[in-house]
Amino acid sequence: MFDKKGAAVLILFIVSLSVLGCKKSDLSNRSGDNVIKIGFLGALTGDVAMFGKPTLDGMKLAVDEVNASGGVLGKRLVIVEGDNRGDKQEGAAITQKFIGRDKVAAIVGDPTTGITKVAAPIAQRSRVVLLSAGATGPGVVETGEYIFRDTLLDSVAIPACIEYFANDLGFRKVAVITSDNNDYSVGLSQTFRDATAKVKGISIVADEKIKDGDKDFSAQLTTIKTKTPDVIFFSGYYTEGALIMKEARKQGVRVVMFGGDGLFSPKFIELGGTAVEGSMVALGFSPEHAGPETTRFVNGYRAKYNGELPGLFAAQGYDAILLLADAMKRAKSSDPSVFKNALAQTRNFKGVSGTITIRPNREPIKTPLSLLEVKNGKFTLKVQVPVRME
Repeated sequence: MFDKKGAAVLILFIVSLSVLGCKKSDLSNRSGDNVIKIGFLGALTGDVAMFGKPTLDGMKLAVDEVNASGGVLGKRLVIVEGDNRGDKQEGAAITQKFIGRDKVAAIVGDPTTGITKVAAPIAQRSRVVLLSAGATGPGVVETGEYIFRDTLLDSVAIPACIEYFANDLGFRKVAVITSDNNDYSVGLSQTFRDATAKVKGISIVADEKIKDGDKDFSAQLTTIKTKTPDVIFFSGYYTEGALIMKEARKQGVRVVMFGGDGLFSPKFIELGGTAVEGSMVALGFSPEHAGPETTRFVNGYRAKYNGELPGLFAAQGYDAILLLADAMKRAKSSDPSVFKNALAQTRNFKGVSGTITIRPNREPIKTPLSLLEVKNGKFTLKVQVPVRME
Protein backbone atom coordinates (compact mmCIF):
# COMPACT_ATOMS: atom_id res chain seq x y z
CA MET A 1 0.00 0.00 0.00
CA PHE A 2 1.17 3.52 -0.86
CA ASP A 3 0.76 6.33 1.63
CA LYS A 4 -0.61 9.64 0.37
CA LYS A 5 2.84 11.10 -0.09
CA GLY A 6 3.98 8.12 -2.15
CA ALA A 7 0.85 8.22 -4.28
CA ALA A 8 1.37 11.89 -5.00
CA VAL A 9 4.95 11.26 -6.07
CA LEU A 10 3.81 8.43 -8.35
CA ILE A 11 1.18 10.62 -9.99
CA LEU A 12 3.70 13.39 -10.60
CA PHE A 13 6.12 10.84 -12.09
CA ILE A 14 3.49 9.49 -14.50
CA VAL A 15 2.44 12.98 -15.56
CA SER A 16 6.04 13.99 -16.17
CA LEU A 17 6.61 10.92 -18.33
CA SER A 18 3.53 11.65 -20.42
CA VAL A 19 4.63 15.25 -20.99
CA LEU A 20 8.16 14.20 -21.88
CA GLY A 21 6.75 11.63 -24.29
CA CYS A 22 4.79 14.28 -26.16
CA LYS A 23 6.43 16.24 -28.91
CA LYS A 24 5.65 19.87 -29.48
CA SER A 25 3.25 19.02 -32.29
CA ASP A 26 1.16 16.81 -29.94
CA LEU A 27 0.83 19.60 -27.38
CA SER A 28 -0.04 22.25 -29.96
CA ASN A 29 -2.74 19.93 -31.27
CA ARG A 30 -4.50 20.32 -27.91
CA SER A 31 -4.73 24.05 -28.58
CA GLY A 32 -5.87 23.52 -32.16
CA ASP A 33 -8.25 26.47 -31.97
CA ASN A 34 -5.21 28.73 -32.16
CA VAL A 35 -3.12 27.10 -34.89
CA ILE A 36 -3.39 25.62 -38.36
CA LYS A 37 -0.76 22.95 -38.93
CA ILE A 38 0.87 22.32 -42.30
CA GLY A 39 3.22 19.38 -42.77
CA PHE A 40 6.50 19.64 -44.64
CA LEU A 41 7.28 16.41 -46.50
CA GLY A 42 10.79 16.28 -47.95
CA ALA A 43 14.41 15.31 -47.43
CA LEU A 44 16.55 17.34 -45.07
CA THR A 45 19.40 14.82 -45.18
CA GLY A 46 20.70 12.60 -47.96
CA ASP A 47 21.22 13.17 -51.68
CA VAL A 48 17.95 15.00 -52.37
CA ALA A 49 18.18 17.36 -49.38
CA MET A 50 19.20 19.93 -52.00
CA PHE A 51 15.50 20.02 -52.93
CA GLY A 52 13.93 19.57 -49.51
CA LYS A 53 15.85 22.04 -47.37
CA PRO A 54 15.26 25.12 -49.58
CA THR A 55 11.60 24.15 -49.93
CA LEU A 56 11.27 24.20 -46.14
CA ASP A 57 13.20 27.47 -45.90
CA GLY A 58 10.79 29.10 -48.34
CA MET A 59 7.83 27.75 -46.40
CA LYS A 60 9.20 29.14 -43.13
CA LEU A 61 9.61 32.61 -44.61
CA ALA A 62 6.03 32.57 -45.90
CA VAL A 63 4.67 31.39 -42.54
CA ASP A 64 6.55 34.18 -40.76
CA GLU A 65 5.02 36.75 -43.10
CA VAL A 66 1.49 35.33 -42.90
CA ASN A 67 1.60 35.20 -39.09
CA ALA A 68 3.05 38.71 -38.87
CA SER A 69 0.07 40.00 -40.86
CA GLY A 70 -2.51 38.35 -38.60
CA GLY A 71 -2.37 34.70 -39.62
CA VAL A 72 -5.23 32.86 -41.32
CA LEU A 73 -8.77 33.12 -39.98
CA GLY A 74 -7.36 34.46 -36.74
CA LYS A 75 -5.02 31.49 -36.28
CA ARG A 76 -1.25 31.08 -36.55
CA LEU A 77 0.24 28.81 -39.18
CA VAL A 78 2.61 26.17 -37.79
CA ILE A 79 4.90 23.92 -39.84
CA VAL A 80 5.31 20.31 -38.74
CA GLU A 81 8.57 18.99 -40.17
CA GLY A 82 9.48 15.54 -41.38
CA ASP A 83 12.74 14.31 -42.91
CA ASN A 84 12.13 11.37 -45.25
CA ARG A 85 15.81 11.25 -46.35
CA GLY A 86 14.67 10.64 -49.92
CA ASP A 87 13.24 7.24 -48.94
CA LYS A 88 9.78 6.25 -50.18
CA GLN A 89 8.87 4.11 -47.16
CA GLU A 90 9.90 6.88 -44.80
CA GLY A 91 7.88 9.34 -46.89
CA ALA A 92 4.79 7.15 -46.49
CA ALA A 93 5.32 6.83 -42.73
CA ILE A 94 5.75 10.58 -42.26
CA THR A 95 2.63 11.27 -44.33
CA GLN A 96 0.62 8.92 -42.10
CA LYS A 97 2.04 10.58 -38.98
CA PHE A 98 1.14 14.04 -40.25
CA ILE A 99 -2.43 12.95 -40.86
CA GLY A 100 -3.01 10.66 -37.89
CA ARG A 101 -1.06 12.12 -34.99
CA ASP A 102 -0.31 15.70 -36.02
CA LYS A 103 -3.68 16.32 -37.67
CA VAL A 104 -2.36 18.73 -40.28
CA ALA A 105 -4.73 20.69 -42.51
CA ALA A 106 -2.41 20.27 -45.50
CA ILE A 107 0.91 18.79 -46.56
CA VAL A 108 3.47 20.57 -48.73
CA GLY A 109 5.73 18.13 -50.52
CA ASP A 110 7.44 16.07 -51.54
CA PRO A 111 9.66 18.08 -53.95
CA THR A 112 10.32 14.85 -55.89
CA THR A 113 7.88 12.96 -58.10
CA GLY A 114 8.60 9.48 -56.74
CA ILE A 115 7.82 10.19 -53.09
CA THR A 116 4.88 12.45 -53.98
CA LYS A 117 3.32 9.52 -55.84
CA VAL A 118 3.68 7.41 -52.68
CA ALA A 119 2.27 10.08 -50.35
CA ALA A 120 -0.60 11.23 -52.59
CA PRO A 121 -2.85 8.14 -52.22
CA ILE A 122 -2.47 8.31 -48.43
CA ALA A 123 -3.52 11.98 -48.38
CA GLN A 124 -6.35 11.34 -50.81
CA ARG A 125 -7.80 8.47 -48.75
CA SER A 126 -7.58 10.63 -45.63
CA ARG A 127 -9.07 13.68 -47.36
CA VAL A 128 -6.11 15.92 -46.56
CA VAL A 129 -4.79 18.39 -49.13
CA LEU A 130 -1.32 17.61 -50.47
CA LEU A 131 0.39 20.29 -52.55
CA SER A 132 3.75 19.35 -54.05
CA ALA A 133 6.18 22.22 -54.50
CA GLY A 134 8.47 20.37 -56.87
CA ALA A 135 7.09 17.17 -58.41
CA THR A 136 6.89 17.70 -62.16
CA GLY A 137 6.40 14.16 -63.48
CA PRO A 138 3.13 12.49 -64.53
CA GLY A 139 0.84 10.49 -62.25
CA VAL A 140 0.64 12.97 -59.36
CA VAL A 141 -2.60 14.98 -59.36
CA GLU A 142 -4.38 12.13 -61.11
CA THR A 143 -4.55 10.50 -57.66
CA GLY A 144 -7.58 12.57 -56.69
CA GLU A 145 -9.28 15.83 -55.80
CA TYR A 146 -7.10 16.55 -52.73
CA ILE A 147 -3.80 16.47 -54.68
CA PHE A 148 -2.26 19.64 -56.19
CA ARG A 149 1.10 21.09 -57.16
CA ASP A 150 2.44 24.57 -57.86
CA THR A 151 5.45 23.72 -60.02
CA LEU A 152 5.64 24.37 -63.75
CA LEU A 153 4.83 21.11 -65.51
CA ASP A 154 7.34 19.33 -67.71
CA SER A 155 4.58 18.99 -70.29
CA VAL A 156 4.50 22.81 -70.51
CA ALA A 157 8.17 23.66 -70.00
CA ILE A 158 9.77 21.08 -72.28
CA PRO A 159 7.83 21.93 -75.49
CA ALA A 160 8.57 25.64 -74.95
CA CYS A 161 12.28 24.87 -74.58
CA ILE A 162 12.41 22.61 -77.63
CA GLU A 163 10.84 25.32 -79.79
CA TYR A 164 13.43 27.78 -78.48
CA PHE A 165 16.25 25.32 -79.20
CA ALA A 166 15.04 24.68 -82.74
CA ASN A 167 14.04 28.22 -83.70
CA ASP A 168 16.55 30.37 -81.80
CA LEU A 169 19.60 28.17 -81.19
CA GLY A 170 19.40 26.09 -84.36
CA PHE A 171 19.64 22.72 -82.61
CA ARG A 172 18.65 19.81 -84.86
CA LYS A 173 19.94 16.61 -83.23
CA VAL A 174 19.43 15.57 -79.60
CA ALA A 175 20.87 12.69 -77.56
CA VAL A 176 18.56 11.58 -74.72
CA ILE A 177 19.82 9.92 -71.52
CA THR A 178 17.33 8.47 -69.00
CA SER A 179 17.87 7.07 -65.52
CA ASP A 180 15.49 4.14 -65.75
CA ASN A 181 15.21 3.49 -61.99
CA ASN A 182 14.05 7.05 -61.34
CA ASP A 183 10.34 7.86 -61.81
CA TYR A 184 11.05 11.54 -62.41
CA SER A 185 13.63 10.78 -65.10
CA VAL A 186 11.51 8.20 -66.90
CA GLY A 187 8.53 10.55 -67.04
CA LEU A 188 10.56 13.58 -68.12
CA SER A 189 12.28 11.68 -70.94
CA GLN A 190 8.93 10.51 -72.29
CA THR A 191 7.60 14.06 -72.14
CA PHE A 192 10.67 15.17 -74.08
CA ARG A 193 10.23 12.47 -76.74
CA ASP A 194 6.55 13.34 -77.19
CA ALA A 195 7.30 17.06 -77.49
CA THR A 196 10.21 16.55 -79.88
CA ALA A 197 7.99 14.59 -82.24
CA LYS A 198 5.80 17.69 -82.66
CA VAL A 199 8.60 20.16 -83.49
CA LYS A 200 9.68 20.25 -87.11
CA GLY A 201 13.40 19.99 -87.82
CA ILE A 202 14.60 18.50 -84.53
CA SER A 203 15.12 14.78 -83.90
CA ILE A 204 16.42 12.31 -81.32
CA VAL A 205 19.56 10.59 -82.64
CA ALA A 206 20.48 8.58 -79.53
CA ASP A 207 18.41 7.28 -76.61
CA GLU A 208 20.60 5.87 -73.82
CA LYS A 209 19.77 4.39 -70.39
CA ILE A 210 21.60 4.65 -67.06
CA LYS A 211 20.67 4.13 -63.40
CA ASP A 212 20.80 6.42 -60.40
CA GLY A 213 24.03 5.64 -58.58
CA ASP A 214 26.01 4.68 -61.69
CA LYS A 215 29.53 6.09 -61.93
CA ASP A 216 30.75 4.91 -65.33
CA PHE A 217 29.07 6.40 -68.41
CA SER A 218 31.78 5.68 -70.95
CA ALA A 219 29.67 3.23 -73.00
CA GLN A 220 26.76 5.65 -73.34
CA LEU A 221 29.02 8.55 -74.32
CA THR A 222 30.90 6.40 -76.83
CA THR A 223 27.59 5.71 -78.59
CA ILE A 224 26.46 9.33 -78.35
CA LYS A 225 29.74 10.62 -79.78
CA THR A 226 29.17 8.72 -83.03
CA LYS A 227 25.76 10.43 -83.46
CA THR A 228 27.20 13.99 -83.29
CA PRO A 229 24.26 15.58 -81.44
CA ASP A 230 23.84 19.33 -80.93
CA VAL A 231 22.78 18.88 -77.28
CA ILE A 232 22.46 16.14 -74.65
CA PHE A 233 19.12 15.97 -72.86
CA PHE A 234 19.44 14.30 -69.45
CA SER A 235 16.27 13.84 -67.43
CA GLY A 236 17.83 12.77 -64.12
CA TYR A 237 19.49 14.40 -61.12
CA TYR A 238 22.57 16.55 -60.70
CA THR A 239 25.05 13.89 -59.48
CA GLU A 240 24.77 11.68 -62.54
CA GLY A 241 24.39 14.73 -64.79
CA ALA A 242 27.72 16.16 -63.66
CA LEU A 243 29.51 12.83 -64.10
CA ILE A 244 28.01 12.37 -67.56
CA MET A 245 29.36 15.75 -68.65
CA LYS A 246 32.82 14.98 -67.26
CA GLU A 247 32.86 11.79 -69.31
CA ALA A 248 31.62 13.70 -72.35
CA ARG A 249 34.50 16.14 -72.10
CA LYS A 250 36.94 13.25 -71.55
CA GLN A 251 35.79 11.74 -74.85
CA GLY A 252 35.91 15.04 -76.69
CA VAL A 253 32.14 15.56 -76.89
CA ARG A 254 31.81 19.35 -76.74
CA VAL A 255 28.02 19.82 -76.69
CA VAL A 256 26.15 21.10 -73.62
CA MET A 257 23.56 19.37 -71.44
CA PHE A 258 19.93 20.38 -71.00
CA GLY A 259 17.64 19.09 -68.25
CA GLY A 260 14.83 19.82 -65.83
CA ASP A 261 14.94 21.00 -62.24
CA GLY A 262 16.69 17.79 -61.19
CA LEU A 263 19.92 19.41 -62.41
CA PHE A 264 19.29 22.65 -60.55
CA SER A 265 21.67 22.40 -57.63
CA PRO A 266 25.00 23.97 -56.70
CA LYS A 267 26.26 20.38 -56.48
CA PHE A 268 25.84 20.04 -60.25
CA ILE A 269 28.41 22.79 -60.73
CA GLU A 270 30.58 21.68 -57.81
CA LEU A 271 30.80 18.10 -59.10
CA GLY A 272 31.00 18.95 -62.80
CA GLY A 273 33.32 21.94 -62.73
CA THR A 274 34.14 23.35 -66.16
CA ALA A 275 32.53 20.32 -67.83
CA VAL A 276 29.05 21.68 -67.07
CA GLU A 277 29.69 25.22 -68.32
CA GLY A 278 26.91 26.13 -70.77
CA SER A 279 24.51 23.48 -69.42
CA MET A 280 20.88 24.62 -69.24
CA VAL A 281 17.92 23.90 -66.98
CA ALA A 282 14.26 24.80 -67.43
CA LEU A 283 12.72 26.31 -64.31
CA GLY A 284 9.61 28.12 -63.19
CA PHE A 285 11.62 30.70 -61.27
CA SER A 286 14.56 33.07 -61.58
CA PRO A 287 15.51 35.86 -59.15
CA GLU A 288 16.80 37.87 -62.11
CA HIS A 289 14.52 40.39 -63.86
CA ALA A 290 12.03 39.92 -61.03
CA GLY A 291 8.66 41.60 -60.56
CA PRO A 292 7.65 43.32 -57.30
CA GLU A 293 6.39 40.16 -55.54
CA THR A 294 9.57 38.27 -56.39
CA THR A 295 11.80 41.17 -55.42
CA ARG A 296 10.19 41.34 -51.97
CA PHE A 297 10.61 37.59 -51.59
CA VAL A 298 14.28 37.66 -52.63
CA ASN A 299 15.03 40.51 -50.21
CA GLY A 300 13.16 38.80 -47.36
CA TYR A 301 14.86 35.47 -48.02
CA ARG A 302 18.32 37.00 -48.08
CA ALA A 303 17.62 38.85 -44.85
CA LYS A 304 16.43 35.66 -43.12
CA TYR A 305 19.11 33.33 -44.47
CA ASN A 306 22.35 35.30 -44.21
CA GLY A 307 22.36 36.75 -47.71
CA GLU A 308 21.65 33.48 -49.50
CA LEU A 309 19.94 33.90 -52.88
CA PRO A 310 16.77 31.79 -53.18
CA GLY A 311 16.30 29.24 -55.92
CA LEU A 312 13.39 27.42 -57.49
CA PHE A 313 12.48 25.15 -54.58
CA ALA A 314 12.56 27.95 -52.01
CA ALA A 315 10.25 30.00 -54.24
CA GLN A 316 7.82 27.14 -54.78
CA GLY A 317 7.76 26.29 -51.06
CA TYR A 318 6.99 29.94 -50.31
CA ASP A 319 4.24 30.04 -52.95
CA ALA A 320 2.74 26.79 -51.62
CA ILE A 321 2.11 28.33 -48.20
CA LEU A 322 0.62 31.48 -49.70
CA LEU A 323 -1.62 29.47 -52.02
CA LEU A 324 -2.94 27.41 -49.11
CA ALA A 325 -3.45 30.50 -46.94
CA ASP A 326 -5.26 32.28 -49.76
CA ALA A 327 -7.56 29.29 -50.35
CA MET A 328 -8.41 28.99 -46.65
CA LYS A 329 -9.23 32.69 -46.45
CA ARG A 330 -11.47 32.57 -49.51
CA ALA A 331 -13.17 29.42 -48.24
CA LYS A 332 -13.41 30.87 -44.71
CA SER A 333 -12.30 27.45 -43.46
CA SER A 334 -9.16 25.44 -42.69
CA ASP A 335 -11.07 22.18 -43.24
CA PRO A 336 -9.39 20.44 -46.23
CA SER A 337 -12.73 19.20 -47.54
CA VAL A 338 -13.82 22.84 -47.79
CA PHE A 339 -10.76 24.85 -48.80
CA LYS A 340 -9.66 22.33 -51.46
CA ASN A 341 -12.46 23.70 -53.64
CA ALA A 342 -11.17 27.26 -53.25
CA LEU A 343 -7.63 26.07 -54.03
CA ALA A 344 -8.92 24.41 -57.19
CA GLN A 345 -10.48 27.72 -58.24
CA THR A 346 -7.24 29.74 -57.94
CA ARG A 347 -6.86 32.11 -60.88
CA ASN A 348 -3.99 34.48 -61.79
CA PHE A 349 -2.38 34.24 -58.36
CA LYS A 350 0.66 36.52 -58.21
CA GLY A 351 3.27 34.13 -56.87
CA VAL A 352 6.98 34.74 -56.61
CA SER A 353 7.58 31.88 -59.06
CA GLY A 354 5.18 33.37 -61.61
CA THR A 355 1.51 34.04 -62.19
CA ILE A 356 -0.33 30.83 -61.25
CA THR A 357 -3.69 29.49 -62.34
CA ILE A 358 -4.96 26.08 -61.20
CA ARG A 359 -6.63 24.29 -64.08
CA PRO A 360 -9.70 22.00 -63.69
CA ASN A 361 -7.41 18.95 -63.36
CA ARG A 362 -5.64 20.67 -60.41
CA GLU A 363 -2.52 21.20 -62.48
CA PRO A 364 -0.91 24.66 -62.47
CA ILE A 365 -0.20 26.76 -65.49
CA LYS A 366 2.48 29.38 -64.86
CA THR A 367 4.27 32.10 -66.74
CA PRO A 368 7.04 32.84 -67.54
CA LEU A 369 9.44 29.93 -68.01
CA SER A 370 13.05 30.66 -67.09
CA LEU A 371 15.87 28.94 -68.96
CA LEU A 372 19.00 29.11 -66.81
CA GLU A 373 22.54 28.52 -68.02
CA VAL A 374 25.72 27.67 -66.12
CA LYS A 375 27.99 30.62 -66.81
CA ASN A 376 31.29 31.24 -65.02
CA GLY A 377 30.39 28.66 -62.39
CA LYS A 378 26.91 30.01 -61.60
CA PHE A 379 23.34 29.51 -62.78
CA THR A 380 22.32 32.66 -64.63
CA LEU A 381 19.20 33.56 -66.58
CA LYS A 382 19.62 32.88 -70.29
CA VAL A 383 16.11 33.75 -71.46
CA GLN A 384 12.55 33.99 -70.17
CA VAL A 385 10.01 32.22 -72.37
CA PRO A 386 6.36 33.29 -72.05
CA VAL A 387 3.85 30.50 -71.43
CA ARG A 388 0.32 30.66 -72.80
CA MET A 389 -2.11 30.71 -69.88
CA GLU A 390 -4.65 28.27 -71.27
